[in-house]
Amino acid sequence: NMDSTLHYIHNDSDLSTNSSFSPEEERKSKVQDVVPQALLDQYLSMTDPSRAQTVDTEIAKHCAYSLPGVALTLGRQNWHCLKDTYETLASDMQWKVRRTLAFSIHELAVILGDQLTAGDLVPVFNGFLKDLDEVRIGVLKHLHDFLKLLHLDKRREYLYQLQEFLVTDNSRNWRFRAELAEQLILLLDLYSARDIYDYLRPIAFSLCADKVSSVRWISYKLVSEMVKKLYMASTSTFVVDLMNELVEKFCRCHKWSGRQTFVFICQTISEDDCLPMDQFA
Repeated sequence: NMDSTLHYIHNDSDLSTNSSFSPEEERKSKVQDVVPQALLDQYLSMTDPSRAQTVDTEIAKHCAYSLPGVALTLGRQNWHCLKDTYETLASDMQWKVRRTLAFSIHELAVILGDQLTAGDLVPVFNGFLKDLDEVRIGVLKHLHDFLKLLHLDKRREYLYQLQEFLVTDNSRNWRFRAELAEQLILLLDLYSARDIYDYLRPIAFSLCADKVSSVRWISYKLVSEMVKKLYMASTSTFVVDLMNELVEKFCRCHKWSGRQTFVFICQTISEDDCLPMDQFA
């Protein structure tokens, strides 16, 4: 029966794109020819609130978990079948559902390509950035993976928002800040020397003074990679300014912890060969 159903769907002229449809009707159409239509309709119905209440309260979460796989199966040309369901799940009252989507939005962006990502996923991504920490961590853990798929001008817009990751619902949530430091190391490859100096440097210095040692250790690596990146840039003044600030802010700090931070940063710069030794000296 399955074979005959697939054969029917692939050959039924009624299900092919009808030129008399307006673009709006075509966009809203849920018809595709990759899997049996009844199977897709059953999946899409999982977001029906009455079903969640009477069948399984976790059903929306399962639906969210499977969505990237369904999108991959249908292909980007059939994204219009899933778009409304995705937006419904992204605004679900349960944070576990939104968290599930936040952890997979970078995978979905790869499947959909840059145009659909910019139009349909970026607004959802922006919403997750302002959500609960449980949801934001999903975005943060794959921040580099998502931003690298965006065009440069769209990517630069997020420079202004990176500072917001320093603020969490619970100040004791140090793993959040540690993850931010890890992601910033990866983000150095996506931005220019000026952007690194203007936007990422203040965040890195703030993380170097964190109360939790695990966060500080990752931040030392972040600063050393920053020094390396700025040294290799054509505009060498940034790296000189950065090193002068390291001396002023940490080496001459009135607290011993600040001076210790300077020594650890120097150690990391030296071990990772971030600077020629004469420049280091």
